[in-house]
Amino acid sequence: MTRTLKILSALLSYPTAELQEHIVDMQDVVSREGVLTGQARRALNSLFEDIARGELYDLQERYVLLFDRTRSLSLHLFEHVHGESRDRGQAMVDLQTMYVEKGLEPGTSELPDFLPLFLEFLSLLPRAEAFDLLGQPAHIFAAIAERLRKRNSPYEAVFRALVALAKDKPKGEDIAAALQAPDTDPNDLAALDAAWEDEEVRFGPGSGDSCKDGLIARVRAGMRPAPDMPVAAPQNPTTRH
Repeated sequence: MTRTLKILSALLSYPTAELQEHIVDMQDVVSREGVLTGQARRALNSLFEDIARGELYDLQERYVLLFDRTRSLSLHLFEHVHGESRDRGQAMVDLQTMYVEKGLEPGTSELPDFLPLFLEFLSLLPRAEAFDLLGQPAHIFAAIAERLRKRNSPYEAVFRALVALAKDKPKGEDIAAALQAPDTDPNDLAALDAAWEDEEVRFGPGSGDSCKDGLIARVRAGMRPAPDMPVAAPQNPTTRH
């Protein structure tokens, strides 16, 4: 188990009072496990402190504006790959099957490609396997990180950390292609409506076809219940023994 991945999952979940209460424990785990560089840990500390000290309502509103109302920042990985195409249905089934085969049984309220759930799954795998799978959507993480940097968002640190942990680093041309997708202001409701009506969003050259044999082809959209704190056994999803 790589507990840092579990903590990154929690950080990308909808902010709650419970999350705030466990910030110090989470920082301690990241420090003790030592899979991130000092620079990455320091960047994460800014987000830890921001969540710990922030007003909960403000944190929740910011989260919704970033990740629920901005398609280019979606935590639904297939929004960046298949959009509204028919491929994503089978892709979700494939990812769900992989979860179950590895002993993770997501709760009924969660769909397979929700990024916090995906990271929860990776946290249960042997480290080498987890970091290998993490590399497949790394260009998406890099593109989201860049968009968050332009917004001066402390959430950038989570996506930089994911890229740093990935075995295979994203290619510059794939990141550049990803960044060509529209990046809509969440306060521009007309533009938001138009963006969500787009038939399909593709990140990276030929990603629609090449992803079918990789992890990206198994990911799509999901609900946002926060996973349990990373220092505790998860309630939803559950793991078979």
